[in-house]
Amino acid sequence: MGTHKDRVKFNVGGRVFETTSTTIAIAGRNSLFGAMFDDNWNLLSENSSEHFIDRNPDCFAVLLDLLRTGELYIPPNIPEKLLYREALYYGLIDHVRSARWSTFDGNRLRLSKSIQGQAPGDGTAIRAGPDGGVCIAHGSMVHVYDWALDEHPPLNLDYQRVNDVGWVDSDNIVMGVSERLGRGDGGMGLFNSHTGELRFKFHVCHENQVKSYTAGALSFSSDYKIFSSCKGRSNEYGVGVWDQVTGKQIDFFYEPMGWSLGDADKLQWLEGSNCLLVATMFPRKDNCYISLLDFREKNMVWCWSDIGASAAMAVDEKRVRDAIAMEDNKSICVVNEFEDLGFMDLRMSAATSIRWSSRSRLMKGKMPEEPCYPKLALHGGQLFSSMNDCISVFCGPEWVLTSRLRRSYGGSICDFSIGGDRLFALHSEENVFDIWETPTPPII
Repeated sequence: MGTHKDRVKFNVGGRVFETTSTTIAIAGRNSLFGAMFDDNWNLLSENSSEHFIDRNPDCFAVLLDLLRTGELYIPPNIPEKLLYREALYYGLIDHVRSARWSTFDGNRLRLSKSIQGQAPGDGTAIRAGPDGGVCIAHGSMVHVYDWALDEHPPLNLDYQRVNDVGWVDSDNIVMGVSERLGRGDGGMGLFNSHTGELRFKFHVCHENQVKSYTAGALSFSSDYKIFSSCKGRSNEYGVGVWDQVTGKQIDFFYEPMGWSLGDADKLQWLEGSNCLLVATMFPRKDNCYISLLDFREKNMVWCWSDIGASAAMAVDEKRVRDAIAMEDNKSICVVNEFEDLGFMDLRMSAATSIRWSSRSRLMKGKMPEEPCYPKLALHGGQLFSSMNDCISVFCGPEWVLTSRLRRSYGGSICDFSIGGDRLFALHSEENVFDIWETPTPPII
């Protein structure tokens, strides 16, 4: 219990609240209250017994109760988005997130809501932000939603087709677009995720000349590097590397003979091995290529192609739709059009074959006439794979199927992404995306 000296009064919108500096200290130094108190959480100004804040008192009451108890209860008369806006003002949004969700667990995910996209036509890619927001690519546009799922101004890089998009952080988004024939444009741009402002473009330089190029798949490293597959009309075929802070090109890996690095559909930076996974998938190319690039030695340290796959393997099994590296397991997981999971051992030679897991097969027969090809994601030791209108969750050392996420509205899932304690699934037919969350345990 706080002493009389410890007590603090706030007048919020005409209502007086009394609490303690001990409770207010839970808000943290980065909150609005952190600026009102000294290092010992004593008020910097003693001229008034009350401290006036011209904000919504009902929301303040909810947030103050959150600081007192660690639990979040939103009365029916308070819209959630209004509370989120007030939490942002006070710098308490991280406290709201922590109370709103439990630890992410694919087997406990529940559908929170579905949102109808604003853009005409179907979405092509969805990317979860680090703070629970999301961005969705539609043709030449990228639509951005914050954690409260309010839409921000869209991103547009000269009306060219968006090939990939990714979050540098909660404030910045990178998008890669195609070069238009005869225009000499294309490439990548860094945008403010809140305002849609283009901050700078990323250039490819070859022989001291700036070259036009098409930017494909994107990936990011923890030391502020951006990787992108690149195709150009001169000698810019491979994977480029840029500093995400300055926008300057710092490296380029030119593709070896016979490998389509510039056409890569998937890039994944591996922090532990300091390598980049580069994968080109069927049906974009007739053959599938998967490799690991070491930029320190400019060397391809591991590679696999279905050209060298076993002749006894069925054609459909060779057609890899997605791939993901699993560093803890020293393997690469791939998926085909039947949602068979296959595994390749990174400790073996490049000629290693795929070990297909028959227990992973969930469907029989062919894909629909207009299929959404399977996608893979790895999060918190769980493996996720989309197939038609559901997402399967696999767990354990043998990757056993443990649950499935499914809803009927919106058609097949063309892409999904995990971030900020949420899973976002983009449906192909109705331009709808779903938000899945792990609910908090019930209050006893």
